Amino acid sequence: MSDGTLLLSNFLPYRLSVLSNRISRSIADGYEERFQLSLPEWRVMAVLGQEPNLSAGQVADRTAMDKVAVSRAVNKLLESGRLERHFADEDRRRSVLALSKTGKDIYRDVKPIALGYESKLLEHFSESEKSQLNTLLNKLDSIRVQT
Repeated sequence: MSDGTLLLSNFLPYRLSVLSNRISRSIADGYEERFQLSLPEWRVMAVLGQEPNLSAGQVADRTAMDKVAVSRAVNKLLESGRLERHFADEDRRRSVLALSKTGKDIYRDVKPIALGYESKLLEHFSESEKSQLNTLLNKLDSIRVQT
């Protein structure tokens, strides 16, 4: 696919990053001002809305976000009362995070905004293309390239 020349406009990692940032930014525009919620904060909430009682490290792993960014988002969400921290049932030495009642309410309100945006993106694809896109994204996600 390449003759050895690095053209960013054709470089897959760059294209995926730019596309991801553009899509994430567009979605965030739908909830940021209304809920005073940053993109990293929403990602933390989205993960915990789907899978509560995770450590901050587990949230970082699931979001592929930097641990410092997750820590900042978690701290802001704890301060604003959107998250709760407690000890894990199976290991009282490990703290875990969950959405508070306020956090659950916000998650419930933001989720349809995010799903609506996804639906608008995908309406430009046939069912076959959607399936192919999902297959290709899963394949890319499973590849571990050594540098």
